[in-house]
This record gives sequence, C-alpha cells and structure tokens, in this order.
Amino acid sequence: MNFCSQCGSSDLECKTPEGDHKDRWICTQCQFIHYVNPKIIVGCIPIWEGKVMIAKRGIEPRYGLWNLPCGFMETLETVEEGAVREVFEETGSEVELIRLHTVYNLLHEHQVYLIFLANMKSAHFQTTLESTEIDLFTEETVPWTEMAFTSSTFALQNYFNDMRTGNTSIHFGTYQKK
Repeated sequence: MNFCSQCGSSDLECKTPEGDHKDRWICTQCQFIHYVNPKIIVGCIPIWEGKVMIAKRGIEPRYGLWNLPCGFMETLETVEEGAVREVFEETGSEVELIRLHTVYNLLHEHQVYLIFLANMKSAHFQTTLESTEIDLFTEETVPWTEMAFTSSTFALQNYFNDMRTGNTSIHFGTYQKK
C-alpha cells in the first residue's frame, strides 16, 4: 500500500491495531486502518442433459485453458445474481440456479469461490470476449489436464462423485500455495 485512501498520505505503517490480532496498514496522519479482505468469485457448474458446460479461457490469467464460468462478484449484486451473470458473460447461456455446490478458499490469492449447480435453460451457448471455445462434457471427456484453476477441478470432481453417490452437501475446499 502506497497511499491512504482516506487522506492521501504516503505515511503508512504496518502494525497490529490495539484490540486486533493481525497487522494492518495504518495511516499515521489520519489513523485510518486499512483492512484487506478476500475477493468473492462466483460462478456455476452449468448442466445440460447430464453434461457440464466448460469454457476455454479467452483472457488472462490462464488464457487457453478450460474453466467453469466464474468471475468476480460485483458491488450491489447478490452472489446468485453474480453467478448467473458470469455464466452469461462468458458463454451467452442462461441458467437457473439449483443450489450452492462449492465453497473454495484460494488463500494465496485472497479469494473465496462460491460455485453453484445450475440448469441451462436451453442448449444455447456461444463464445464471447472471455471464451474461445465452449463445450458440454461428461466426466470421461473433461480435459482434466488442461484445467485453468484448482477451484474448477475441485468443483467438477465433487459434482461427478455426487452424481454417483447421491450426495447433496456443500463441498468445502482450500488450496494454499506451497
């Protein structure tokens, strides 16, 4: 952090505020405490006739690799609205949410993923500025070695396992870079 977002001062120090348990950036001019919190990523496992829709990324990071349609939640939207929006932005597909499926912590990136199961309203999908290829996959045809992010792999592996076992619980996962 270079400048205080409250007063613009460059006089910041990192220390634990009184009564807190973590170091925070504190402005020595106005005493504002800057909290850095995780970003929320929302998305879906879109389902059509027993297959899941996955898109090949058309943007960085991880351009050209496969991923579930997910992205940053926007201000003034619910997690549900954000998940539906991300699917549409990345694939042109409209979905109806079923339920929350995955909560995935990506500690080193300060991100929390909320991935929903969703039924596609039709078989329609199309590439967008964010995707170069989109397809429907079974467990056997998912390009597992070409997946962009551990969050998508975790969610998909649990989805296919749930289909075999009938499990309907939410899956919690964490990845911490070593």
